Amino acid sequence: MMKMLLLFSHILTQDQKVDAIKKLNIDEFIYLPEELQNIWSNINPYGELEIDKLNKIKEFIKKNIDKGDYILIQGDFGAVYHMVNFAKKEGFVPVYSTTKRAHKESTLDDNTVESIKLFKHVCFRRYV
Repeated sequence: MMKMLLLFSHILTQDQKVDAIKKLNIDEFIYLPEELQNIWSNINPYGELEIDKLNKIKEFIKKNIDKGDYILIQGDFGAVYHMVNFAKKEGFVPVYSTTKRAHKESTLDDNTVESIKLFKHVCFRRYV
């Protein structure tokens, strides 16, 4: 039974779920509890990275997945770097979701320009 712990600020799309199940043999998806999700989704952009807060997330990870299980890690660049190193050291498999991006722009009746960015999941890629 393979697990994927979700260390990012969104909910998995159906395409991501299907891809993880088919290509990574994921049987269980684990979201962070609300308190830890709040920490991850609101990394303080000022000063040094608050490692003590990330340590709470690390403890949750160690209790909920096993070596060889996947962690989807996306977010603040410094926090991602720190957690990818942690994941590799502990024997977890850190991955991220690649996307195909499209941009649509249109002029509205009042001459304002509406810009829409579309992201479509392509695959999960290991951090190397």
